[in-house]
Amino acid sequence: MEDGIPFFYPFSDFGLNITGLLFFLLDLVLDIWAVVTFYQEEAYVNMGVLIFLLVGSSVLLQAFSWLWYNYGSKEEKEGLGKYVYLEKYLYNRRLLGVLHVCQLGVFLRFASMMEISLRNMASRDGQKEGIAVFLTHDLSLLRLIETFSESAPQLTLMLAIIAHREDVEWVTGLKTLGSFAAIAFSVVMYHRAMRSFSEDKAQMTWMPSLVYFLWNFLLIAPRLAAVALAASTLPVGMIAVHFLLLWITFVLWAWRQKTDFMDTPTGERLYRGTVALIWYFCWFNVSHYDSRGRSIIYHFIIAVDSAILLGLWWWDCFQASVFGMPGWAVFICAGSSYIVGIIVKILYYKLCHPKKSATIDKSDTEESEDILPPQAACLGGEIDEVDFCPSKATGMDEVDVGPLKAPSPPPPPKPLTGAQKRMRKLADNFYS
Repeated sequence: MEDGIPFFYPFSDFGLNITGLLFFLLDLVLDIWAVVTFYQEEAYVNMGVLIFLLVGSSVLLQAFSWLWYNYGSKEEKEGLGKYVYLEKYLYNRRLLGVLHVCQLGVFLRFASMMEISLRNMASRDGQKEGIAVFLTHDLSLLRLIETFSESAPQLTLMLAIIAHREDVEWVTGLKTLGSFAAIAFSVVMYHRAMRSFSEDKAQMTWMPSLVYFLWNFLLIAPRLAAVALAASTLPVGMIAVHFLLLWITFVLWAWRQKTDFMDTPTGERLYRGTVALIWYFCWFNVSHYDSRGRSIIYHFIIAVDSAILLGLWWWDCFQASVFGMPGWAVFICAGSSYIVGIIVKILYYKLCHPKKSATIDKSDTEESEDILPPQAACLGGEIDEVDFCPSKATGMDEVDVGPLKAPSPPPPPKPLTGAQKRMRKLADNFYS
């Protein structure tokens, strides 16, 4: 394997991706079951909201997947075609667009990940290892988007129904458990995908991932509970206005941070809107500048907003209870969970989070500190100076100027696009 930042794709991550696929399929089956159940109960409002969430989330995922396929450079696509026969076959026959229109783009990515992973395990190779991590990286981000565009809102809807009825039906309970599992696996898969950039393989143990899951769970659970309880008593229109106001605020905040993740202005606007949607439920770092300060501001906003939502629920139903738990106990539990989650998050960043210095050489230039893994940059097998591949990163052509030979200046770096840009941006943000 080339020197530099090594790709590391353990068998446990392959098993985690397979488990994620199984939960994805289970969640799809439960989605259909829930729609049918609402229809049989003549709960048409709930059914309409659920269908809107399912269709909207699926279209959003296919849009990102299709844009990412189109953003890839010619060399990147050729490099993938050498190792992933399924994508090469579909590219040659122009079937990628058809699959995405049919809402099957995510399944294609799962299939490609399984193909390269199995081939890599049959004969381990540095290039296959790098491509497996690259595919897992994109898939984990898509699953994270799906989690907070479908699973989290859907779980909020189910919890609101439970709180309103004060009765847990087994179908609703099963769907709730499935949504919790999907959220947990998506968070852990994104965490594991980002840690693949760590040079210290000892950092790839499961303990940091479990701690990462724990603090996210402790922060997300009270947020979902607050929105769900408010939705169980307040008018639907009021909840919609609340969401739109907070979402617009977060969109402006993402715009203020000047994110540069996608390769087109339209794609970037889509990304900022999606980030704002994630922020409604969970923190997601989109910039490596002053991440601590922005995180503090975000958690303060969410804590205050959640307290207001719980207060409106309690005011509207003063004698209300949740599974026999009085309102004041709900406040204590939600507040305690959020405080403990913040403490666990601080401990994680103090003790478990990989440092940026663990993924780069201190002698690297400021340009190369953006954490671009060499195998990802050389997917096509060709080495380019702007890709920071070690075998040519320091090479310069010589020009004969008479008795002396002077090195020619390197060509100006080309802007990164496609997977290289996505991996660099997200890794840089994650390690900040």
